[in-house]
Amino acid sequence: MSMNLKSFQIVLIALLIQASPVWAVEAGKPLPDLGLAEVQKTKGQYIYIDYWASWCGPCRQSFPWMNSLQAKLGPKGLKVVAVNVDAKRADADKFLLYTPAQFTIAYDPQGESAKKLAIKTMPTSILVSPEGRVLF
Repeated sequence: MSMNLKSFQIVLIALLIQASPVWAVEAGKPLPDLGLAEVQKTKGQYIYIDYWASWCGPCRQSFPWMNSLQAKLGPKGLKVVAVNVDAKRADADKFLLYTPAQFTIAYDPQGESAKKLAIKTMPTSILVSPEGRVLF
């Protein structure tokens, strides 16, 4: 079954509505430079950016869903990047030992990128177009 771009966007938006009720940045605006190499490498693709921390219970539940999202939509042009904001990398590593990720993990221990996006709760997710604009 082939999925056109419009259908792809509709499916992703529907998934995001279920996944994250928090709006960190305004749709239609360019994604600011987050200073994260893992995000920079995804230019020209759809990017699902998810902010998480080891102490976040809902984050533990969202990882299997994001694994599935990457597996199903990765071949169609979606890249999942989960940004960890734990101050101690060991906390994130322990979380990942029990809740493995089959997508890209970025680390932001000072939370600088989260501040740029006004992230207030975990998890918070953002969908970005191949042109670098926030879709949702």
